[in-house]
Amino acid sequence: MKIPFNVNLTGKTAIVTGGSGTLCSAMAYGLAVSGAKTAIIGRNKANMENVVNELTSNALKEHNAAVTIKGYCSDVTDKEELTKTYEAIKAELGSCDILINGAGGNQPGAITSVEMLKKEPEDDDYSFWNLDETKIREVMELNFMGTLLPIQVFTRDMVKKRSGSIINIASVSSILPLTKVVTYSNAKSAILNLTQWLATHMGESGIRCNAIAPGFYAAKQNHDLLFNKDGSLTSRARKIIAGTPMGRFGNPEELIGAALFLASDDASGFVNGIVLPVDGGYCAYSGV
Repeated sequence: MKIPFNVNLTGKTAIVTGGSGTLCSAMAYGLAVSGAKTAIIGRNKANMENVVNELTSNALKEHNAAVTIKGYCSDVTDKEELTKTYEAIKAELGSCDILINGAGGNQPGAITSVEMLKKEPEDDDYSFWNLDETKIREVMELNFMGTLLPIQVFTRDMVKKRSGSIINIASVSSILPLTKVVTYSNAKSAILNLTQWLATHMGESGIRCNAIAPGFYAAKQNHDLLFNKDGSLTSRARKIIAGTPMGRFGNPEELIGAALFLASDDASGFVNGIVLPVDGGYCAYSGV
């Protein structure tokens, strides 16, 4: 993967939750190649080990860089488990200087089956009223609490240092609610509000808190939502492309520049409380 510009993060320790996923692994790669000792956190040990090995190998091949990337299994919604994980990270890599909160996801039971109610009654009119309460709570728990709790656990040492960068991964749905994904959109909006609250709360301490709002990227997690079995775009994917002025999906490595910019005190030392869309213009387009 290409590193768009040089940032020196030598001596820094970065933690990336959701780090075994397509988007966050790209950002973790950028941090590691830029010199940060990087911990990625995920739930699936096998997936995480594969990602760590792949990123380490690619860094050597592509940039001749011997990077430090380690994987840790932890549940971002379990504060006690996160605390134990952080103790292990500190022992191996040092205390946290950069935190990217990328863990998140959605559940079928928390999604409506239709985008909008029609004038004439249809069979799926009540899909909103019939959403699974358990799935709604799970989505809110993973996305919001799975962002709040890592901040509580991993940033306490930043207070002592009077320095640090928190980067929350929001979504374009934080800015423009997407149809059908009602719970996910609300959870991501809460992350945006949390980002601004923390930027204010922590501002004088030297800790900065910002958010990246990715647009639409083709990844394993959303492949079936975007592509039919024959490889053609689904109807929803065609709407997404039509609503994206650049007329395409993003590439995961296109998030690296935003992550490095917000992670670096030299590059963004006075940047605090912003949401940075990396969306090909999706949030700028009114549709007409």
